[in-house]
Amino acid sequence: MTDPVIEDAADGAAGLAEVDESDGEAPDAADTAVEPQAGIGQLQRELTTEKDKYLRLAAEFDNFRKRMTKERMEAETRGQADLVRQLLDPLDDISRFAHLDPLVTDPVTVVQGVDMVEKKFEKALRSAGLEPVNPADQRFDPSLHEAVATEPADSADLDGTVAQVYQVGYTFKGQLLRPARVVVRQHSDSH
Repeated sequence: MTDPVIEDAADGAAGLAEVDESDGEAPDAADTAVEPQAGIGQLQRELTTEKDKYLRLAAEFDNFRKRMTKERMEAETRGQADLVRQLLDPLDDISRFAHLDPLVTDPVTVVQGVDMVEKKFEKALRSAGLEPVNPADQRFDPSLHEAVATEPADSADLDGTVAQVYQVGYTFKGQLLRPARVVVRQHSDSH
């Protein structure tokens, strides 16, 4: 009977001999110790390289985000400046009317002047994207109109239509800013 410890040692030695048969030399203890250290060093260099790439990419993204935020704010400011620039002429006109002498100014002239200023304001705001919602005699649309009152409709085909606009509404580039305040016709079947 053989000793199991001796058998395990012999199997291990045979295994080492099989592994090293390719180059014909027995492994050196110093070589096996150096190879793992070299592998670890290589992995550490690769990790450092990848970490540097990651940090550069993170810094580039942060710079990109800051640049986009700054450009967006600058574009918003330019857009607001363009709108304000368009409103300067009507504002100047209002200023001129505010300083008229009421004792020597014809009321018709004032009314015509105010009408002119209103048209200038409307033109400037429309060019910026503002659209009025003035739905007289149209079907009531709760997404654009706010019903503040009702009145009887003379016929069934007028039921649900806008009879009167109390306050014009506005959309800005398709987005509702203020609904039109309206009176809606309702038809009663009891007639």
